[in-house]
Amino acid sequence: MSSSPVGEGAERKKVCVTGGSGYIASALVKFLLEKGYAVNTTVRNPDEEEKTSHLKDLQAIGPLNIFRADLNEEGSFDGAVAGCVFVFLVAAPVLVDSDNLQEDITETNVRGTLNVMRSCVRAKTTVKRVILTSSDSAAIYNATAMQGNDGHIVDEQSWSDINYLETLNHTYADWARAYAAGKVRSEEAARRVTRENHMSLVTVLPTLVVGAAPATKGFTTGALVLSLLTGDETMMEMLMYNQQLTGDTMPLVHVRDICRAQVFLAERSESPAPGERYICCGVNTTVARLARFLAGKFPQYDVKTDGFGDVAEDPKILLSSEKLVKAGFEFERKNLDEMFDDAVEYGKALGILPC
Repeated sequence: MSSSPVGEGAERKKVCVTGGSGYIASALVKFLLEKGYAVNTTVRNPDEEEKTSHLKDLQAIGPLNIFRADLNEEGSFDGAVAGCVFVFLVAAPVLVDSDNLQEDITETNVRGTLNVMRSCVRAKTTVKRVILTSSDSAAIYNATAMQGNDGHIVDEQSWSDINYLETLNHTYADWARAYAAGKVRSEEAARRVTRENHMSLVTVLPTLVVGAAPATKGFTTGALVLSLLTGDETMMEMLMYNQQLTGDTMPLVHVRDICRAQVFLAERSESPAPGERYICCGVNTTVARLARFLAGKFPQYDVKTDGFGDVAEDPKILLSSEKLVKAGFEFERKNLDEMFDDAVEYGKALGILPC
């Protein structure tokens, strides 16, 4: 049975979402406010108007407090976490350009996860559950998945192999390696802290996320996918390489379903096993299939539907959300048409499609 966001005397339950200036986090903040929660969120610099204006707009929906916190600063999340029943650990570095990917992505991811988890330990008299947002990148990069037969299913038992990641060779391989290694090690670190301190942790592994969110600044996977509409060659190259890395498949999920899954898992009365993982994937497709779909749905754009080179027509591996569905979750956006119903408007908001 789910807990109610409003307690006795109509007092709202307080939750924390780290990284409110980000794509998924901003959508989650909005979703939680609409559900009746009081929300604390964190940003590195609350005075940076470009990164926080959407959060100030969301304050019209419900009680939202914005805290300054830095993934690299021990204790900086204490104030935001204090008094919260759920902590949604979403903040993570997603830098595309860096001279030191190991430090700026991998180590910052791990350090930040540990810093938030330690804040949760200090507030564990109120914190009932931590919901960690990881990535399918923590599950798919291993020889079993990459070298398996067509139709190979990847579920929560699968973990990316950091040694396998060292074999990747491509323009974006260093970035993918740093990102995936950070996600794997962050999950392991969060599990260790919760075991040692007898806390409740669930981990959500989203696939490539699409759909509109309040945040419109910075890199988003939604913009990456929309490169098929914009024709941005650099972003399209990244998109196709992402498919090659993930076994010739492009698993997608709508950002609203990610938010719904995170809250569903937070509110479940069942006590999860330590570090329980849930893959969140709405559709398994490919770049070729997606391009043809977008060309048909949005004929006003000159969508390239061929010339992708050695890119598979059918997904080689399939990301499975069977565990999440069996737990009682139901996806709202179950096909490409539903997933991309807000794509053009979001592209316009991002400034990558003409108004």
